[in-house]
Amino acid sequence: MNPIRFWQPVAALAFFGAMASAHALTNPPIRVAQGVEYMCGGNGSAEAAFMQTVEPRWAAALEFSVSRAKPGHVPAGVKVVVRERYSNRQVMEASADAPFMLARLEPGAYEVEATLAGVTLEQPLTVFNGQSSKAVFVWPSNIDFAAATGLPRTEQQAAARTGD
Repeated sequence: MNPIRFWQPVAALAFFGAMASAHALTNPPIRVAQGVEYMCGGNGSAEAAFMQTVEPRWAAALEFSVSRAKPGHVPAGVKVVVRERYSNRQVMEASADAPFMLARLEPGAYEVEATLAGVTLEQPLTVFNGQSSKAVFVWPSNIDFAAATGLPRTEQQAAARTGD
């Protein structure tokens, strides 16, 4: 048996398998808010790894989490507001439904507010030309996210079904 003939189909299968897995993960969409490009992602482990890989190419990286929650688990709807630190001028307002937000902010000093379930956390962020800056927001685990977001609790749902 010719060893070259044997390895050609194996190499072709490996190549097309690698291409198929590369296309399985698509980049999160790049959005624009007030002229600032941003991208949110990291809900799955592959997407989180992708976001951490591209993070150094973005001026600002914001990370959201809840204390004692599963890694990468963030309740939906983090409202993000970025303001210039000294003029208080709003630069960007967007919503993040993922643990990571990357933004192309201009170099400068900013205050970043992140609001989740009515609880606002604030972090300073200084962006330098050619370097990535990061701010991490961690909400305490004792917040009742269901009550704060108006979602019905399980006992309220059961009472509504039985008419109690």
